[in-house]
Amino acid sequence: MANKLAVLVVEDEVSICSGLCDVLAYHGYAPTGVASGEEGLRQGLGGQFALVLLDVMLPGLSGFEVCRELRGKRPTQAILMLTARGAEEDVLEGFRCGADDYVTKPFSVAELMARVEALLRRARAGAPPLVEPFEFGVWRVDPQARTAACRQATIELTGRELALLAFFARERGRIVSRRRLLTEVWGLEHTDHIQTRTVDMHIAKLRKKIAAGESDGIETVRGEGYRFGG
Repeated sequence: MANKLAVLVVEDEVSICSGLCDVLAYHGYAPTGVASGEEGLRQGLGGQFALVLLDVMLPGLSGFEVCRELRGKRPTQAILMLTARGAEEDVLEGFRCGADDYVTKPFSVAELMARVEALLRRARAGAPPLVEPFEFGVWRVDPQARTAACRQATIELTGRELALLAFFARERGRIVSRRRLLTEVWGLEHTDHIQTRTVDMHIAKLRKKIAAGESDGIETVRGEGYRFGG
């Protein structure tokens, strides 16, 4: 037990919480299940968990509130939101609150575990090496400060947003598929059977954030993926 990674599951539906804990235990993790936002926050701040699986619709504090508090007090905590609220605005709100990833119900066990394992691999690897500032369209991106600046504004970037900008800048002019982004930015393996809107939601959020520039520069190529031509 001491060598197993601890995972906190915050889910108020008993059958779902129990099922998630069973799946995690089967895959070699040490899960702890709780049924309210307050208890999830208390456990999350008081314990040492490799990952927090967090539902949104909870008694008391919502998952968004719990995520925001955890991210503020434990900046490196890995947080995966898991919920039936799959509307674009809900997903974007999850990312604004600091979630690392967002899985909507219904989901397959294979997809869930792929996302869990990818998130934990990134967490264990730590922050990527700092790189030199680079240009992204009208923006000057500073990876050390995690900011992007242009004539109109300076914005802060999350680690994932920074990784996306760096990847698109490196692949300037080339179409990159969602599968490739899942592999190279999210760290997921065996993505052929994974159905997810995570890439689209992150890029939608990033586009809104960098809209203060003259253009976001990220083009959607229908049926193929994305391209940055700036």
